[in-house]
Amino acid sequence: MELFLNKELVFRNIKGKNQQEILAYLSGQLFEKGYVKEEYIQAIQKREQQYPTGLPSTPPGIAIPHANFELVNKTTLAIATLAEPVDFYNMEETDQTLKIRIVIMMAIGEPHGQVEMLQKIVGIIQDELVREKMIHAKSDEELLQLLAQAVK
Repeated sequence: MELFLNKELVFRNIKGKNQQEILAYLSGQLFEKGYVKEEYIQAIQKREQQYPTGLPSTPPGIAIPHANFELVNKTTLAIATLAEPVDFYNMEETDQTLKIRIVIMMAIGEPHGQVEMLQKIVGIIQDELVREKMIHAKSDEELLQLLAQAVK
């Protein structure tokens, strides 16, 4: 699976009132830059309602929203660190919310690519130090490098 990581999809310290705002912002960026079809924007919100993507972990919390591969033009990841934690629903206990500070939006254009990418992202979830470094990254380049190392 070829993955295009690009600094134009790195967003540090963004602000949003809720998960819908964060998802709309990231999916909108993916669409504007041509990585996904316009339907992806709605699909990501709908999928998040049905299948939450907040991952239980120690802080800082991480969420990994994604939508159907058919809506993806080019496989990539968009990453955002949040200025303030935002509630996302827990993937495992769907009636619970988690305080999320890192959002990695997956735009995977292959039918089974999401599973493969999830397995790589699990490394980030399990590594509190990497997540702390992501939150405190001083530049887009630094954050992108941390992401690239984690998913290679």
